[in-house]
Amino acid sequence: MYGDYDGLNKPPIFDLYVGVNFWKTVNITKPDAVHVAEVIAVVPDDSVQVCLVNTRSGTPFISSLELRPLKDTLYPQANATQGLVLVARHNFGAADLIRYPDDTYDRAWVPCTNPEDQWTTILTSSKVAMEVEDRKPLYDVPSLVMQTAVRPTNTTRNVMWFPWDAEPNHVYPMPGLLPVFYLAELETVDSKQERRVFLISLKRPNSSASWLIGDFDYLVTTIVSRTTGRPVPFISPKENLVILGAANATTLRPIMEINSTILPPFINAAELFTPISTAGVGTDAQDVSAITAIKAKYRLIKNWVGDPCAPKNLVWAGLNCSYPISRPQRITSVNMSFGGLSGDISSYFANLKAIQYLDLSHNNLTGSIPDGLSQLPSLALLDLKGNKISGTIPFGLLIRIQDGNLTLRYDQSSNLCSNSTSCQPTKDHRNSKTTSYIVVIVAAVVVVGLVALLLFFIMGRNQGPANIHNESDVQSRNRRFTYTELKVVTSNFRRVLGEGGFGLVYDGFLEDGTQVAVKLRSQSSNQGVKEFLTEAQNLTGIHHRNLVSLIGYCKDGEYVALVYEYMSEGDLQHKLRGRDHNDGCLTWRQRLHIVLESAQGLEYLHKACSPPFIHRDVKTSNILLDANLKAKVADFGLMKAFNQDGDTHVSTARVVGTPGSYLPKTTILGARVTVLELTEKSDVYSFGVVLLEVITGKPPFVQTPQAQPIHIVKWVQQRLSSGDIEGVVDARMQGDYDVNGVWKVADLALECMAQTPAKRPTMTRVMARLLECLELEESRGAIYTSVSGDTNGIVNTASTSDDPSSSSSMYATTDQPASDVNQSSAALRMGPNSSRASTVAAGPAAR
Repeated sequence: MYGDYDGLNKPPIFDLYVGVNFWKTVNITKPDAVHVAEVIAVVPDDSVQVCLVNTRSGTPFISSLELRPLKDTLYPQANATQGLVLVARHNFGAADLIRYPDDTYDRAWVPCTNPEDQWTTILTSSKVAMEVEDRKPLYDVPSLVMQTAVRPTNTTRNVMWFPWDAEPNHVYPMPGLLPVFYLAELETVDSKQERRVFLISLKRPNSSASWLIGDFDYLVTTIVSRTTGRPVPFISPKENLVILGAANATTLRPIMEINSTILPPFINAAELFTPISTAGVGTDAQDVSAITAIKAKYRLIKNWVGDPCAPKNLVWAGLNCSYPISRPQRITSVNMSFGGLSGDISSYFANLKAIQYLDLSHNNLTGSIPDGLSQLPSLALLDLKGNKISGTIPFGLLIRIQDGNLTLRYDQSSNLCSNSTSCQPTKDHRNSKTTSYIVVIVAAVVVVGLVALLLFFIMGRNQGPANIHNESDVQSRNRRFTYTELKVVTSNFRRVLGEGGFGLVYDGFLEDGTQVAVKLRSQSSNQGVKEFLTEAQNLTGIHHRNLVSLIGYCKDGEYVALVYEYMSEGDLQHKLRGRDHNDGCLTWRQRLHIVLESAQGLEYLHKACSPPFIHRDVKTSNILLDANLKAKVADFGLMKAFNQDGDTHVSTARVVGTPGSYLPKTTILGARVTVLELTEKSDVYSFGVVLLEVITGKPPFVQTPQAQPIHIVKWVQQRLSSGDIEGVVDARMQGDYDVNGVWKVADLALECMAQTPAKRPTMTRVMARLLECLELEESRGAIYTSVSGDTNGIVNTASTSDDPSSSSSMYATTDQPASDVNQSSAALRMGPNSSRASTVAAGPAAR
């Protein structure tokens, strides 16, 4: 209720945000009216921020804020990427408002007015039961709400209606509607003589959406909802109606019995929602924690509230941020100059890992520079002028200054020095400090160089001449690290990024701030030093934008390690499984880009390398993503060169791989010697598994409630046999994809997993097919924008297939144990004018 608190005598208009996502626009049209805004949203963190945003149409205000926890199964339309804004919650036939304790969740069920006296109330004192699905009651409407209903007063017309208004705004000019209708039969019906069948229609100009419903159970709630597909678009309040009326004779003919009477429609309750996107992610949690601690330390009173980086027009004063797609924003610049800061420099600045510019000039800061600032890989400017900083400049910063990667600004008259011996200058020689610093830096570098050279000769002598011959090629093209250097790079192997067959992978930073991933061979690893050297030599000459680069290696006594470029977004498996709730769901377009780029990397290994290489362990965890979600194929430690004399397979006594991702063909020869034939088509098979994981979001072996886990290809076949592509696709994409494009990728995946390797496509062909699918998806986005005019990405559109067989696609499968390696089943896609078929394995089969 507006009380002219700002003295403008003008009710305001302002925006509401839940977290960093737009909620709705509040327009106070009547000063004495109570305005309630309600949203159902999944909160990804332990806390949530509700922000009132000034849109320069009056000062925002709030009277109260109420939070109610809900079961995650209560409203299936609400998920990690979509929230529900309440338009109306009607209780038909009731006289009073119903809330807690009658409603466990304290939802406000408001009595619906009777427009033009068009309906009559039905009452019962009996309890009404809820419909239960999979032992989880959806929506969980109170029995008291369902004990009243209305039906048409005019039994000759048998029609009722009520309007809905979705309140368009500047973010959603055409908001959609997701309705939920609750119906329970409160009157006894003679099933032999009477039928209750009617239509619920959402009327709008030129079209409508309808549900034909009937034959209700007595005193049991029936729920009619729109849980999938495109929401009904909003036009204007006068043109949007919910109509309940008798179905026409044509519609009823297939289900009507002779001489039966059609009873009038009724309704007990309804909830109307408009969907909003909640896919936006906030600032990186570590950045938020760090900047909040800095705010508390210096007792800042500036307007630092809400999320530091979002919305973009409300970034905290003095901060700049980066905005990567589908990932948390990062703080890249902090300007706190002339901020009245006092005390020492907070160590929390070192937790802003993406910061490039830190300006703390012209404050009253004292003490030394924190060593942690040396670990900021992107820091390019540190401005400390106008403070009383003392002590020694951290050695890591000195190295970066010398390399030209960092600019450090400070007063020449300060007590800041480059090492302990230069911290006691005389008053007569202050002007020579800069020269002294340069001399000290150069001297330190010379000493370090001499020590490194001495260690080089010592280690080379200790390792002996045998190793010199085997490693000379690697040394000439890659940096060689000592184990001591790796301990410095990884901060004594503090942070583990992951674990593979080779050993643990650690996070690290080189002297110039470059972040790297260090793979350290475990003592129990089955791979020996010789295999390690082979891997390093192989990787040395391979350079491609879609292959992870090797930066260096270490062979220091018993310690063996590889140093790779760091991929900030981790692996594709992590993204598809959604292990981190801060990770947004990959869109279909992003997934296509990732698999296309991965295919380019594998195609380079197969065709451009001389000799060609087989990867041997193609899987989603070996596809890494950088900050821009660009894909690079990783882990070539298992690959072997092809025979160049036309023999396109390689035999080895051991293959390291992932169950479900490759299917080796085994043969017993002589004295129990196992020969495993691996070709480039083995990589193609594994890539087919990757494609199915990308489509479904599921692992190679899918857990089912009825039985043991089954191979993903069989799981997919079972659903595609009935043409149920939506039952296969990752539900988190919310239907935002071109169905025909998904069919094409599914077809390609099954072709890649053909029983006969010769029938599988080459990676070159796979690349071409994926490019076609990506172009199809890109064109869908262009058409969608031009037709709907809605760029918010909330409304899902159904695209028309250009494949005449796609609308009636069918897959036939043979049910068999997944462990049977000798049997196979056929997958046949059929449709008009279709004559092609592809045969794939239903489970792991011989390769």
